[in-house]
Amino acid sequence: MESNIIEENMIKNKSKNKIRKYFGTDGIRGRANMHPMTGETALKVGMAAGKYFTRGKHIHTVVIGKDTRLSGYLIEPSLTAGFISMGMNVFLVGPMPTPAISMLTRSMRCDVGVMISASHNSYEDNGIKLFGPNGEKLSDKNELKIEALMDKNSQSNLVDSAKLGRAKRIEDAGGRYLEFVKSTFPRELSLKKLKIVIDCANGAAYQVAPRALWELGAEVVPIGCNPDGTNINHKCGSTNPKLMSDIVKKHKADIGIALDGDADRCIICDEKGAFIHGDKIIGLITKRYLDQNLLIGESIVGTHMTNMGLEIYLNKQNIKLIRTNVGDRYVVEKMKSNNCNIGGEQSGHIILGEHGSTGDGLVASLQVIATMIEKNKKASEISNIFSLLPQSIESIDYNITKFKYRETDPFIIKKIKYAENLLGKNSRIILRASGTENKLRIMGEASNKNLLNKTLKMLKIEINNYVND
Repeated sequence: MESNIIEENMIKNKSKNKIRKYFGTDGIRGRANMHPMTGETALKVGMAAGKYFTRGKHIHTVVIGKDTRLSGYLIEPSLTAGFISMGMNVFLVGPMPTPAISMLTRSMRCDVGVMISASHNSYEDNGIKLFGPNGEKLSDKNELKIEALMDKNSQSNLVDSAKLGRAKRIEDAGGRYLEFVKSTFPRELSLKKLKIVIDCANGAAYQVAPRALWELGAEVVPIGCNPDGTNINHKCGSTNPKLMSDIVKKHKADIGIALDGDADRCIICDEKGAFIHGDKIIGLITKRYLDQNLLIGESIVGTHMTNMGLEIYLNKQNIKLIRTNVGDRYVVEKMKSNNCNIGGEQSGHIILGEHGSTGDGLVASLQVIATMIEKNKKASEISNIFSLLPQSIESIDYNITKFKYRETDPFIIKKIKYAENLLGKNSRIILRASGTENKLRIMGEASNKNLLNKTLKMLKIEINNYVND
């Protein structure tokens, strides 16, 4: 099988052959108060994005949300100052999930939306995600244009003092998103009789997620809902879902949901505390849409990491799996170009086109719960709809200033082809550079699990010696 090597964090603009300087696969991200995640950079982002999205003579607006990180107090006012200096009015909504910012950007008719979050990373990191007026994350082309504006002397773009923007806190933003979430759940169904554990990772959804489930009728067991600025994703949430699993078993709950720091993805466990694989969640939702005549077209979008087991299952349902690069904005782009209304990643980023243009962990979880209710079955009974092909992932730490990974690297290509030949047919090996960490990730898939693990460990040693020599 031909090697499938994906470069994620150094994305080129083919027309101009430029490499992005600030933006990675999901906005700008880094250690808080260190380049590039400083107040100065945030100010430049606000000024550049403000300039870029000022189109026409109307009063321009931006909505800014954040998760619960301590450094949000640094980044938020810097962004606000940048936008105000460009004449934009700023709506501040405080801690709010990323999908809420996408939704609010559209519903409030803002020219741009901003989410301050480093998603599943620990509190030491932070990030800036930008949304266009349609609520969608920006394309590589648009990010390059904003980067160009960031690197220019922007003093000439400052508006006259009489035209400065204003900042206003929107108190009902949480309520707007709450009603939106509830509207995605079938009206004829109720969560009554269900006990649900919801782990909010001490992050952005700590207020709205438990409230939404409770208002839909559930008995809610909330955890990870006491943020203090430094405990986001700490021993809780989607990156540490064992706590959620243990609480489900302790309280004899029907299902458990663990969100990440900005609540755009979810990890789900059944009533026994067993985790439901992200690709199985996508399969469950797809089958529900198919049964309810909600599926648009005959295909859904996954990524190069999507398990082949899901692809085989979908093919039996006469549904095609279209693969794209890792990152929910690439999934959205492919969904639009192929007129699909379901797309997702096995990490729990699931996009439902009629409800939004970014992953929403809570909305996706409600679709799984709807399946439980409609079929009158437990979570464990609906989750084993197909078998996953054994899949393993190895990570390699490397110094990006000393080693510049390229997908055309002859040594790496040779090693991966050799490893794939060892695994035989129906196998895949993918190497990609993380867009959020200084790591190379090797994913392998094959029918023989023991052989797969041995092969990946061998490959990891060889590539690690090469990149860290």
